[in-house]
Amino acid sequence: MLEPIKVSLESLNLITLAPMLIAIIGGLTILTIDLFKENLDKSLYVMLTILVILIDLGATLGLAVNERGFFDVMLIDGLAIVTQAIMLIASMLFVPLALTSKRFHEYSYPEFFALLLFMLAGLQFMVSSDNLILIFIGLETSSLSLYTLIALHNRHNSFEAAVKYFTMGALAAGFYAMGSAILYGVSGSLELYQIAEAVGSRIDDTGMLALIIGGAAFLLASFSFKLSLFPFHTWAPDVYEGASAPLAGYMSIVPKLAAFVVSMRIFEMLIDQGVVWVQTAVLVLAVVTMTAANLMALVQEDVKRMLAYSSISHAGFVMAAIAIATTKANTAVFLYYGLFLFTNLGAFAMLWVSRHKHQIHHARFDHPYEKFSGMINIMPMGAVVMALFMLSLAGVPPFSVFWGKVYIMSAAVDVNMVWLAIVMGINSAISAYYYLKLIVYMFLKEPSKQMKQETVYYNVSKPLMTILGLTVFVTVGSMFYVDPLIEYITEMVQISGF
Repeated sequence: MLEPIKVSLESLNLITLAPMLIAIIGGLTILTIDLFKENLDKSLYVMLTILVILIDLGATLGLAVNERGFFDVMLIDGLAIVTQAIMLIASMLFVPLALTSKRFHEYSYPEFFALLLFMLAGLQFMVSSDNLILIFIGLETSSLSLYTLIALHNRHNSFEAAVKYFTMGALAAGFYAMGSAILYGVSGSLELYQIAEAVGSRIDDTGMLALIIGGAAFLLASFSFKLSLFPFHTWAPDVYEGASAPLAGYMSIVPKLAAFVVSMRIFEMLIDQGVVWVQTAVLVLAVVTMTAANLMALVQEDVKRMLAYSSISHAGFVMAAIAIATTKANTAVFLYYGLFLFTNLGAFAMLWVSRHKHQIHHARFDHPYEKFSGMINIMPMGAVVMALFMLSLAGVPPFSVFWGKVYIMSAAVDVNMVWLAIVMGINSAISAYYYLKLIVYMFLKEPSKQMKQETVYYNVSKPLMTILGLTVFVTVGSMFYVDPLIEYITEMVQISGF
């Protein structure tokens, strides 16, 4: 008779689950409050959500580095802690935006905040594990919550966006499951470190190498959907257009960062084991993505769609860092997104500042360039702030995103990929055109006659102004205080062994 396996609570190291459990309990608490007392003001849910995220952040930063827990499927390394910290900070910037507008009723639902916390928990599971099954559970938990958050916007194109995202997400999940199954067949394990050992010992076997490349190809296709890499990017502009502006900005940062970290764990593991095809494929995807997205952004008539293509291009930049696969390149990923989150979320939030009750600028789009014509005359401070965000996204020195781009280009030069640094420089120059186009509309064009005659309503609530103030402060302040951030991220990446 088999002896029962004895598991002690101490060996499970349940503290590694604390950040995710805090987010889940927070979401359930919000739903329970609504169950007993309906129609409470949304400000209560906003404050509760921020409190839960703050506690979550404290629990995350308090974790010991390089510990495993819960049957060794949880991995708390430097990557996990830095990523969770960035995601939680971005969430704290995003949640107060619910107080800035009475137009969109999704913020009146407590389910909105509960779903946001469930999504955060799923993303935290993704980045805190090297087990392919737990990564998949986290991926699907976050994705299902995000589909619903988009649909809650309750506009006709929001439902369309949610269905498109769901369809693409289902296809990506299928690719992920197939790729994981192949790697499991090759290695007999779902743990990345054990898969790495199996790949390293069998790389000289041509048949096995073909299987490994096949599994990697499925996983690469799956994450290309999630990261909106070319040619799997087509859903992104429509989904961003259908979501509310702040949610679109949030989607361009937090879920993508989690997917980048998982990509880093999987593909850099294969690159380190000598699977050259993976590095080549990731490089090609990165270069084609940043170039194609920039070219498509040039012809957009809507600022929101332009920012969507811009986010795709930035994803290409970051994917190039993963292909380089050095400590400096991995540090650049977190530096890039740590700075990009403030600038991009601020740019999307700025789309909310001005609205015109009766003026329809375009039959098809909500935020055409014409809407911003002469903004310097109507709302000078808004025009200056938006211009600041555009210059930063373009990589104009010395604003925030410039440092991320330079660091990635420097990492490419260090490994003799000068051609990649040149391609990045050319793409930055191309992107400057469509960012400067918006600045031209705001500063050099006159407002339309209808706009001059019409009463313009501004969304200048204190929460929005506070969030925009913080994003501007970081965007400008990064030119003076970026070195300590680089040192901290480098230390955490080195601890993780990347």
